[in-house]
Amino acid sequence: MAKNKKNRIERMLNVTEKVGNALPHPATLFLLFALSVLLFSLIAHLAGWSGIHPGTGEEVKVVNLLSKEGFHRILLEMVDNFTGFAPLGIVLVAMMGIGIAEGSGLIGALIRLLVLSAPRKMLTFALVLAGILSNVASDIGYVLLIPLAGIIFKAIGRHPIVGMAAAFAGVSGGFSANLILGTIDPLLAGLSTEAAQIVNPDYVVNPTANYYFMLVSTVLIAFAGTFVTERIVAPRLGEYKGNGDGDTGGEGIEILSKIEKKGIKWSFAVTMLITAFVLIGIIPENGLLRGSDGTILNSPVIRGVVAWLLIFSAGAGITYGIVIKKYKNDADIMNSMADSLKTLAVYMVLVFFAAQFVAYFKWSNLGLILAIKGAGALTAINLGLIPLVIMFIIFAAILNMFMGSASAKWALLAPIFIPIFMFLGYSPELAQVVFRIGDSVTNIISPMMSFFALIIAFVQKYDKKAGIGTIIATMVPYSIVFFIVWTLLIVVWVWIGLPLGPDAGLYYEAYPH
Repeated sequence: MAKNKKNRIERMLNVTEKVGNALPHPATLFLLFALSVLLFSLIAHLAGWSGIHPGTGEEVKVVNLLSKEGFHRILLEMVDNFTGFAPLGIVLVAMMGIGIAEGSGLIGALIRLLVLSAPRKMLTFALVLAGILSNVASDIGYVLLIPLAGIIFKAIGRHPIVGMAAAFAGVSGGFSANLILGTIDPLLAGLSTEAAQIVNPDYVVNPTANYYFMLVSTVLIAFAGTFVTERIVAPRLGEYKGNGDGDTGGEGIEILSKIEKKGIKWSFAVTMLITAFVLIGIIPENGLLRGSDGTILNSPVIRGVVAWLLIFSAGAGITYGIVIKKYKNDADIMNSMADSLKTLAVYMVLVFFAAQFVAYFKWSNLGLILAIKGAGALTAINLGLIPLVIMFIIFAAILNMFMGSASAKWALLAPIFIPIFMFLGYSPELAQVVFRIGDSVTNIISPMMSFFALIIAFVQKYDKKAGIGTIIATMVPYSIVFFIVWTLLIVVWVWIGLPLGPDAGLYYEAYPH
């Protein structure tokens, strides 16, 4: 019985992959999406489709992008859409730093050291957990950990895409969980405070509002991601047979030489010096690297993590390269940076069309009105707390397939759902945590996720035929399992009545007037 069920799941995923990969090239697909938005903007405009924004009370109308003004905007802002696409600059800068470290041989040496010393049974769990924890440093998990996971799995003779899937599940599917506060916590808390003050002008949602719940979630999602990787994804993908260029992987791993060990020691020393500089800059209250408001969360250390990735990678990579005599002059270093950018050619083509699609969707107001209509339909149903929680998770998960930015979605939904929760006697902190669950579980299968095009490019390194279907079919099991276990966790949490964070309960006592 279990075997038949497993076979049915595999057949379903194989069909999903085939259908998805039968679609045009991902770049072409984003072009078609962009053209579809233009057409739908005209149809919806003619139909008079609109909605009332819950925050401002103003009517939001569909903007026809096939008008004279829309056509002018498409032409005039095409380049800005591309160059201003948030992940593009992050990826380019990060890859230059990684290129220095990779070109010197440092990354390869560290991977060999890790593989030779780490218990292999714990490797998958470690990758998923590392992916979740990487969110404290913004987008570093996407540009560093995911490709690194592929290299590690290939080095130990396992399918590299399995390793990348495990890391991607942690980075993106476990986006809201963490052991420490990240950049998303104060961002969402600020939006929640504004929404809560619609009902109670004195109410404040702290960045620590969901900390207890997310602490437990981190462990739960790490185990769930490991289970899916080993029981579903790895058996389905099987043995790695190469990418079509004769590269089959599974090579033997050589023990580090004396000169390599010396290079690692010196690069570690340089890394410690840079780390010491950072600590000296953020520990004192008036430190050089503190934020303008005196906090660490808003400091250039946290908000400028990609720049620090470049500095750390360059410092360690150059040191290692000089010690092992791989870098003999500045030209060697610059060539390594250039070589790393060559691997992003396909990604940049994808980004060009993806950026146009996202921009058109935003300009047309289609995403905004879809969210308003969907939220209105959901809140019109008279539900109890647990059904409301489950429905809100589902709604946020579905909306995530159409709107990529968590902060943009919460800026829209918070003024709707937080007052509703408060009027029903439930806390803004509860509304926020429910949104975060729904927003996370479909990240890994949403083409609207900013780094989706980059993931395709990473996977194509090991499977040149891979497309959107490959990614979605591989990640759907994670999405389903994460939805189930995370929903069960919040239901049990609500049923027991545990606080979500320090001074952040489940219920709200009406503000006395």
